[in-house]
Amino acid sequence: MAWSSVEREAYANDLGDERALIAVSAASNRSKADQDPATWLPSAAGYRCQYVTDWIADKTRWGLTIDTGEKVALTKTLSNCPNAPVTVTLAR
Repeated sequence: MAWSSVEREAYANDLGDERALIAVSAASNRSKADQDPATWLPSAAGYRCQYVTDWIADKTRWGLTIDTGEKVALTKTLSNCPNAPVTVTLAR
């Protein structure tokens, strides 16, 4: 299903979830670029559980799919995250 211009704008400017914008260094932002968890995870191992639960929450919030590579990486990372809750407020 294609998104309308209103939906694309709402997603791009989402401030309805505190996880939408996270301050990071320029170097960290460049290293991630447009990669997903299948090809990039934070270098700080202690932050990976938070990162993947936030990723899942955002995907769920906006009704986005998770491809096979993402699913494998997310499942593997979450296996090291005992009792990591994922809370979601749906955007649409």
